[in-house]
Amino acid sequence: MPGPSTELIRRVPLFADADDAFLQRLADEFIERTYAPGETITVEGEAGRTFVVIESGDVTVTVHGREVGKLGPGDAFGEMALIDKSARTATVKADTEVHGYQLPVWSFRPLVESHPEMAWALMEALAQRVRVAESRT
Repeated sequence: MPGPSTELIRRVPLFADADDAFLQRLADEFIERTYAPGETITVEGEAGRTFVVIESGDVTVTVHGREVGKLGPGDAFGEMALIDKSARTATVKADTEVHGYQLPVWSFRPLVESHPEMAWALMEALAQRVRVAESRT
């Protein structure tokens, strides 16, 4: 199955400054997925093992049953799963048919280890997510 375009991956802030060679290697590691309207993509509290980039469609993000956001084409979620495979912090459900790509943690880690500049970008993205989460409380 074809992976996402490097242009789609570059739209994700985490990968915006990555070089083309890294993006191509990364694109080759993604798994194509389609979700039906109403399908749950991630469940808050369950173990996270994938990062997801949305190519088309819309999703709703809920935390503790409360809607906290909407995501659409070019958006991504699951960065924390790339780091520690911890429990999901939110439930994400497809509002429309969603076409996207999943990146398994076991594919991502070797790429980051060979490109340490990506570790810094990941820390920045996670810090931003923490700030957003703290502002909700």
